[in-house]
Amino acid sequence: MEPRSYGQYCPTARALDLVGERWTLLLVRELLTGPKRFGDLQGALRGLGTGLLSARLKHLGRAGIVERTVLPQRVPAYALTGSGRELEPVVLALARWGLRWARDGRRADETVRAAWAALALRACLDPDAAAGVRAVYEIRTGEEVVHARVHAGAVTVADGPAQYPDVTLTTSAGVLADLAAGALTLRRALGTGRVTASGDDSALEVLPRLFRPPHR
Repeated sequence: MEPRSYGQYCPTARALDLVGERWTLLLVRELLTGPKRFGDLQGALRGLGTGLLSARLKHLGRAGIVERTVLPQRVPAYALTGSGRELEPVVLALARWGLRWARDGRRADETVRAAWAALALRACLDPDAAAGVRAVYEIRTGEEVVHARVHAGAVTVADGPAQYPDVTLTTSAGVLADLAAGALTLRRALGTGRVTASGDDSALEVLPRLFRPPHR
């Protein structure tokens, strides 16, 4: 099923023709942290049926936003193209804007994943505070592991463990989301045992200063 067009000769409308349909930007969000198999995408986006997921991926493929790739062991997967990665600041800006309402707390019917919370933290990075910081943080929440690399005033987030993490944080995805929303401080989370940390003390000490959640 081809997404409908707004029928407007306007760059904003053209962009929304491509990524404005339900689930589309969330698919982009999933691929920002690395290539994913079809089953990975379906598992992360509960409520998105197989047929609609296939349709969205085909649409994004025709638009040059998503491409097929192959993971190790010749596993087929999907990845963002160069044009797709250009949507990264758009997704991060939406995440930062949405954090104002995320501070109201998670509803009982809402799922949460570590990668989503890590991207939300990335959206709150204070470039001035991060200038001169070089550190790698590995975040473990049960079976899900992501890592964030801070360097030259920027941060990148990727799936999987880091090769040489400076700090390893172990927590739940829900606690990580609360940290991203500013509903919980890292100091309090560490003090109450909701987060445990190991590794370089100086890298851990600077971590809370790197991110500045938005205010309403």
